[in-house]
Amino acid sequence: MKIELFVPCFIDQLYPDTAFNTIKVLEKAGCTVSFNPNQTCCGQPAFNAGFWDDAKAVGSKFLNDFSEDSVIVTPSASCTGMVKNYYNDLFTNTAVHNKCRAIQGNIYELSDFLVNILQFDYFGAELDGKAVYHDSCGALRECKIKEEPRQLLSKVLGLELLELKDNETCCGFGGTFAVKFDGISTAMAQQKVDNALAVGAEYIISTDASCLLHLQSYIDKNRLPIKTMHLADVLALGWGNV
Repeated sequence: MKIELFVPCFIDQLYPDTAFNTIKVLEKAGCTVSFNPNQTCCGQPAFNAGFWDDAKAVGSKFLNDFSEDSVIVTPSASCTGMVKNYYNDLFTNTAVHNKCRAIQGNIYELSDFLVNILQFDYFGAELDGKAVYHDSCGALRECKIKEEPRQLLSKVLGLELLELKDNETCCGFGGTFAVKFDGISTAMAQQKVDNALAVGAEYIISTDASCLLHLQSYIDKNRLPIKTMHLADVLALGWGNV
């Protein structure tokens, strides 16, 4: 299958290896991946901050950067949720209404695409250790993704996936929430990390790099014996980094 890759600005700027690993994973699953280097952002930061005119300008560029006839895959559930759910607020009954609807129906988060569209869940990945999976708000609430990442992680050799207490509770990032309400945000990160440590996890894995950055910052500041990893990076371990 031919797909277009959307690399969110967050991953482009801070986690470029995750983007490259996403390509490796998709190619191993049999996809031909194309990437438009002119792409930037889906508009989610501006939208969440209440700057809808700015979000519409950025979103218009997103719609121009991708084809309405192509399948679009991204290693970010929150960006997928932004396009699928909130572009309705920006582009309904506009000149790009029809193209927007077509793209909304063709964009997929990585794990959803691998499991439900390609029906491909084994990559020969290896990671020795114990991990918990963090359900990001974007994945769980906006994209209804829950079992797909767990199915993929269950096929990773050497990895023991543990249950995380209060797993459906937000990690505390929430974009500008972490800036405006830093005390609450930090306490939520602490709760999430403490729950992971309580079951003996060595890794916290998720579909959203923004959640992982938030949690890893708390981990680093407190020098805790645990590490965050993006799902795409886990799936590429043991073969994709050769």
